[in-house]
Amino acid sequence: MTSGTTDVIIYVVSDSAGDTGELVVRAAVAQFHPVHADIRRAPFIQDEGTLAKVVEHAKELNAIILYTLVLPRLRQALTDLVEEKGVVAIDLLGSLVTSLEERIGRKSRQEPGLNHVLDEDYFRKVEAVEFAVKYDDMRDTTGILKADIVLVGVSRTSKTPLSMYLAHKKFKVANVPLMPELKPPDELFRVPKGKVIGLTIGVHYLNVIRKERLKALGLPDSASYAMPSRIERELAYADEIMQKLGCVVIDVSHKAVEETASLIMEYIVRGS
Repeated sequence: MTSGTTDVIIYVVSDSAGDTGELVVRAAVAQFHPVHADIRRAPFIQDEGTLAKVVEHAKELNAIILYTLVLPRLRQALTDLVEEKGVVAIDLLGSLVTSLEERIGRKSRQEPGLNHVLDEDYFRKVEAVEFAVKYDDMRDTTGILKADIVLVGVSRTSKTPLSMYLAHKKFKVANVPLMPELKPPDELFRVPKGKVIGLTIGVHYLNVIRKERLKALGLPDSASYAMPSRIERELAYADEIMQKLGCVVIDVSHKAVEETASLIMEYIVRGS
């Protein structure tokens, strides 16, 4: 398989936002790394006509459909359509809801989007996501002192993906890139060390990741950004800063974002 090409197309079909379906797809695709999946959401489906269009596109592209349709009429309509067109489709909720109805002894509410109720928890999550975006990559250093967690590390150590993942767990996260040419902000050294998490990575692993990044940008992978000597210098500098901060350091080599985030949350909760 050629790097940068799509290996599989997956439509996530939902009568709500489709967040649940996309999370499941991403978790499954991660088991086939470095396969590239093109995940296309079809959210807030309300009628059979829209379903028919999605199925037609999936047929043309030899795509897989994963659906989280709560309304029985839409589930049945999609079942009929994919059977007619010969499209592979996975029903994520249907059989579970049916089993729960049988066990509990009553029908489900059949209301899409109930897991996105606008309660205090929901607004805390939204606030955390907005915080992560605003204070990503040291765009605004004032966020460092406001954050629940501050991530530091060289480029491509998953600082931004981790910030967003932790934001969905309601942590306000700021992240700071470390590079020899850029002096760390003064605020970083005023944060309690229990809130700072250093991210490190193996030279070879980072070399591969950066080469892939350069290729994705249409640039030659021989650029200094991906040279082992440059990476070694950056990591040595980052290690020096982390030692000054006295923070815990996590090696993200070969770790999925979810695994690293779990370690971070365990450390933060234990120290709080």
